[in-house]
Amino acid sequence: MSVSTIAVGVQFAWALQISLLTPYIQTLGVPESFSALIWIYGAFSGMVLQPILGYKSDRCTSRFGRRRPFIVAGTAIACLSFILIGFTKDIGYLTGDSVDQRLKPRAVAVFVLGFWLIDVANNTLQGPCRALLADLCFFDHRAMRTAMSWFSFFMAVGNVLGYAAGASAHIHNLFPWARTGLCRVNCENLKACFIIAVFLLLLVTLTAIFSVSEVQLSEELMRKQFNNNNEAMLFIEQVVSVFHNMKKPMWLLLVVTFLTWLAWFPFILMGTDWVGKEVFGGKVQGDKSSKSRYELGVRSGSMGMMVNSLVVAVASLTIGPLTRVMGGMKNVWGVANFLLAGGLIGAAVITKMAEEWWSIAPADSIFPPGLMSSTWVVYFVLGFSLAATYSIPFAMATIYCSVDGGGQGLSLGVLNLAIVFPQMISLIGSGPLNTLFGGCNNAPSFVFGAVVATISAIISIFVLPDPLQQDTLRSTFKGR
Repeated sequence: MSVSTIAVGVQFAWALQISLLTPYIQTLGVPESFSALIWIYGAFSGMVLQPILGYKSDRCTSRFGRRRPFIVAGTAIACLSFILIGFTKDIGYLTGDSVDQRLKPRAVAVFVLGFWLIDVANNTLQGPCRALLADLCFFDHRAMRTAMSWFSFFMAVGNVLGYAAGASAHIHNLFPWARTGLCRVNCENLKACFIIAVFLLLLVTLTAIFSVSEVQLSEELMRKQFNNNNEAMLFIEQVVSVFHNMKKPMWLLLVVTFLTWLAWFPFILMGTDWVGKEVFGGKVQGDKSSKSRYELGVRSGSMGMMVNSLVVAVASLTIGPLTRVMGGMKNVWGVANFLLAGGLIGAAVITKMAEEWWSIAPADSIFPPGLMSSTWVVYFVLGFSLAATYSIPFAMATIYCSVDGGGQGLSLGVLNLAIVFPQMISLIGSGPLNTLFGGCNNAPSFVFGAVVATISAIISIFVLPDPLQQDTLRSTFKGR
């Protein structure tokens, strides 16, 4: 349980990153198109780091254990990144930025470094944490499924806290000593949020690493688990070997995971910005009224994400019972992806309705009446889907891995590739796709996501094998 709580600290910062950082970098004078390029690095780092860290943690012979050294390193990197982001404008000013100039190049450089370090830290933390949970389950498949559900639950708790902090307009009052007057209230709130992130992550990580012990991996045991030929391989050869020896169930799992996240990322990356610009009709750079609507929309979007995360927290605890009632994890995941498709269609419809409303709205309007409640319904529905997305693919991957005898860390790192590639595709392709269909809003990306989510749901229910019992899964592999 204590290892799972690390997800609270990780997701608290991730929620802040999702809800606040894309709008924030635009206040530094950087256009929105450049912010997408910053996100691409995060996807690229995950593509490279997760398999490497998984491989290394599988073979780590430190006296502190296989996974804990990586968890500690990830925490240190995360805390540094939180400080850099929180104090971006202060550091930029101290190094030569002007308060009056629109573009603040030094602050942008500090922000980009901190943003990239967050992604490095997340990759250093999440993979080893999930692998440690799998290690502690001792090949008990039911325990693995339960562990991943609890990890998903605490991810949701972290999201709730992060989005709630991001939606607050007064959280900067908790740290009056950190206020320097170099930026607006939203900037001071962001600084306060990342100060909280430092203390929260340190608390949960220190609690976990001191309450859970790992047995040191001896050289003899490592040679027994990973034979000498494999150990002599270069890392890239080892990864190629994993793909070469991967069985059909794992390949199908990667396909469904890829399609699921390809549907999710346009909404996840632009969710709060979508509410600020499209639902509330605001602008980052505009008159006072447009800026106020945008800031109010971003906070409202953060509240919607908080509602989403509350649903994820509750739904995560129902994954086990639903698996038994609905005939397996694959069926639960399939239904969840159908809900994802419906939610994305709803978001596209809201975008079109808001666009029509703002074309005839009075000048002093704040937001379209009734559409904000509809937006929250979308966040609510998508919460059920996200609970399954956070837990089921990782549970299935650890079960497949335990049957096949591979390293948990490397297998989860390979699964992460099916998450980061969709992120890169979404970042590169969403803008051109939206433009292709004649608009500057996100409706085309949402519709595309709905189609992809439907395909992934069909594959999950009708094609993907579900590891209900160890003996059943073994027979699946023997049949190949």
